[in-house]
Amino acid sequence: MFRVLDIAILGLLMDRDHHGYEIRTQLRDRLGVWANVSFGSIYPALARLERQGCVEAVTGSETRVNALSTGSLSGERASLRSLRAAPGLGRRGRKVYRITERGRHDFLALLADPATIDDSKNFWLRMALAKYLNAALRVGLLERRRADLVARLAEVRTGANNDQLDSYARKVMNHAAQSVELDLAWIDNSLSTERSNQESFAHDAK
Repeated sequence: MFRVLDIAILGLLMDRDHHGYEIRTQLRDRLGVWANVSFGSIYPALARLERQGCVEAVTGSETRVNALSTGSLSGERASLRSLRAAPGLGRRGRKVYRITERGRHDFLALLADPATIDDSKNFWLRMALAKYLNAALRVGLLERRRADLVARLAEVRTGANNDQLDSYARKVMNHAAQSVELDLAWIDNSLSTERSNQESFAHDAK
């Protein structure tokens, strides 16, 4: 069964191999959607993905060079420090996870599937991994999110106009409307950029 955490883990492994401690750090610092994710969630997810044939686990010594290959000296030093500093992981801390061909296929299919976009967290995760989508899929992702936000804005504005609300409750509703409007402005700007990039690509291809 699909889980959002599975997509996040597979997305991180698309770039390079990671051990569990790195995955936890990257979920917070790179994807920004699981600030409090625990090893109690990550390791069962990795075990599930391994059973499904989406990832494979090897010892850190076998993949050390590949796991540290970040494309920059500073990045490799940071990865090395994280490998050395992972506290209290024991034998499990030496295990490095690598995505398989099946994992790559399943990740791309899940990332592109609109049926798996059912809340705000899912959308922002997909935007963080949108480099793996083609231009048309990125536009579709943004357009679906825009439609959801337009509907949400209408609901919030209706609620803010409820005569039964006191002044404090109305302030909260108005703040909620302003937050949705900011998200809509971001979506519209992103859509404009994506469509402009598509037009430039089509022009260059002629």
